[in-house]
Amino acid sequence: MLLIDCPHCGPRAELEFSYGHEAHIERPKAPEALSDAEWADYLFLRDNTKGVILERWVHSHGCRRWFNVARDTVTYEILAVYPMGAEPPALERKTYV
Repeated sequence: MLLIDCPHCGPRAELEFSYGHEAHIERPKAPEALSDAEWADYLFLRDNTKGVILERWVHSHGCRRWFNVARDTVTYEILAVYPMGAEPPALERKTYV
C-alpha cells in the first residue's frame, strides 16, 4: 500500500485517496469543433509511461482536496506532491527497458 503525503492533512494510507488520472492534460478550447475521433482521443488516450508519471489524486476520505503527484509506475515510489495549478517539479527521469 502507498503512503501518500496529502499536502493539507499529512501522510495517509492510499485507501483514503481516489486516483484522478494523468495530470496536466488541457481541455480542448473548442470541444464542439472536434470530430468524434478527436474527442475520443482527448477522453481516453493517455500515455502509459513506464517510469515517472504526473497524476491527479483527491483525498476523498479526508479533506476532499485535489493535488498532483509525481509517481514512478515501476517502483510505485512517490517522488513529489504539489498543488493543483502548480508547475511540476524538475525530477530526474529514470530510464527503464
